[in-house]
Amino acid sequence: MTLKDFKEKLSEIQQIQFMTPNGKWVAPHFHITEIGKKTKTFLDCGNELRNESFVTFQLWHANDFDHRLMPNKLLGIIENSAALNLDASLSIEVEYQTDTTIGLFSLEFETDTFMLIAKETNCLAKDHCGIPETQMPVSKNSCCSDSGCC
Repeated sequence: MTLKDFKEKLSEIQQIQFMTPNGKWVAPHFHITEIGKKTKTFLDCGNELRNESFVTFQLWHANDFDHRLMPNKLLGIIENSAALNLDASLSIEVEYQTDTTIGLFSLEFETDTFMLIAKETNCLAKDHCGIPETQMPVSKNSCCSDSGCC
């Protein structure tokens, strides 16, 4: 989900709800403690220089049970982050505490709920790594063929 898509969905809903990949709700008194832009420059295993950028949100909650972040308030917070030069076409990456560490999730929207989607590692240079396609792992979140390549 891009920042543009997220803002459009916020303007259509009455309350903000997030659900984790295991079907648990993020506590309704969550805070978004950070909005940022993350740029990653890296060399893949095929020796190709790559750049990725994301808009990042960090979800957090405490024992502040009376707090509720409403869609219009979050839209205002996003607008106040103009100094970050957030490109509306960038995908959103959400940070949220799992049982043992901070999890990184992508975001989708289903029936008035923002769904945290588990991210997975992947080889970006499959044509260089020498592993036959039949031995490539199949993605749990596969969005395409049985090859697990996307």
